[in-house]
Amino acid sequence: MTEIQRPGALYQQVAAAIREAILSGEFEPGAPLPSEAQLIERYQVSRPTVRNAIAALRAEGLIDVRHGKGSFVRSDGQPAVTIERRVSRTSGGRFMKPNGTAWDEVEEPSVYRSHTTKATGQLLELPEEEALFGCDRLLVDSTTGTRTMHRTLIPYPVADGIPELSAAPGSHPAVIYGLLTKAGHKLWWSETVRARMPLPDERAALRLPDATPLFHLARVTLGIDDRPLLLEELRVGADRAELAYRITADKEAARSASA
Repeated sequence: MTEIQRPGALYQQVAAAIREAILSGEFEPGAPLPSEAQLIERYQVSRPTVRNAIAALRAEGLIDVRHGKGSFVRSDGQPAVTIERRVSRTSGGRFMKPNGTAWDEVEEPSVYRSHTTKATGQLLELPEEEALFGCDRLLVDSTTGTRTMHRTLIPYPVADGIPELSAAPGSHPAVIYGLLTKAGHKLWWSETVRARMPLPDERAALRLPDATPLFHLARVTLGIDDRPLLLEELRVGADRAELAYRITADKEAARSASA
């Protein structure tokens, strides 16, 4: 039996004791917690107190509650997949996905007409309510079951200038890169990453456990005169994936003679 002698609400004291047992390794990652009856006996508290303690730890993201199976310690945080964020191009000029995880489409891509929001407009350097082509894909890694949500947003003027793109705005990004290059653009990319809590539809589509943030990546493809041409958004559970980047040094700008 473990005595509870800390200040604070009783359920918080029980939660703190269970947390210590998890962090010390007594309850290992992926292992089930003791049953409610065992926790009641261990800490000499009531059933509601144990349930409130479990709810608090669940909100912290330390445990998962699986209906009909009990409570389990979350994994140790080792990512299931590594997502390479580099852009590869063959000697023949064709763009391709980096080697590594193979993503399968869970369902048919959804192509639609949309418009810029405040956030997407800033990235594309456009005002709000500008017309866009959008395409949403739900992808899964068949080996680990990791899911991602991928979106492409193409401004109408960009698509209108390339008939092949206007006819197929739902093309894969690598194909779009090729069409933009064929149209005379020398491409480069800018990407930002942030972590946030998922919206309900994102949590359901990505099958995220409780209290799990996601990575939200925004990649902008830029061309002539550094004009934004394409916005890609990728969302994936932060408990399942890590992101890998190849970083090269920029050339230092030449100094003027008067400097």
